[in-house]
Amino acid sequence: MSLVEKYPQEVKKILAKYPPEQKRSAVMPLLYLSQREEGYVTRGAMEDIAAIIGVTPTEVAEIVGFYTLYHDEKAGKYRMQVCTDLPCALRGADKFLEELCANLGVKVGETTADGTVTVEAVMCLAGCDKAPMFQVQGPDGIAYHENMTVDRTMELVAALRKSGKEVK
Repeated sequence: MSLVEKYPQEVKKILAKYPPEQKRSAVMPLLYLSQREEGYVTRGAMEDIAAIIGVTPTEVAEIVGFYTLYHDEKAGKYRMQVCTDLPCALRGADKFLEELCANLGVKVGETTADGTVTVEAVMCLAGCDKAPMFQVQGPDGIAYHENMTVDRTMELVAALRKSGKEVK
């Protein structure tokens, strides 16, 4: 089922925000819409979006590959993205990430055995002075967590696991 067939009103509403000659500007909201349900953008959805806005699927894939808010692979129910750029690393982000992964029993880029959390390293979440910090992307949106410790993060993971929402 195409994106337009699945979400006709949402697609129409998104496109209405842009002049017809600038409809390619709708690419990011369409990507967000397409990954809302499964947590990632399928190849088919990229092709649908390309057709809707008049660009190639490769151009859509480039945007998915560039931004950390879009994903082209299935992962855990929650994506925990730890900022590891230089300013955050100077505040202990690398050690934090290493210890967090050890506590979760995963490596960076892997998903916990129960499918709840995928841990990723990203660049610049705009909170350098509050590192270690990360964002959690999940079914309810995005939440930022700053000045974190591994213990507090493990408490957050426990809360995510207890949230009662089904893990896909």
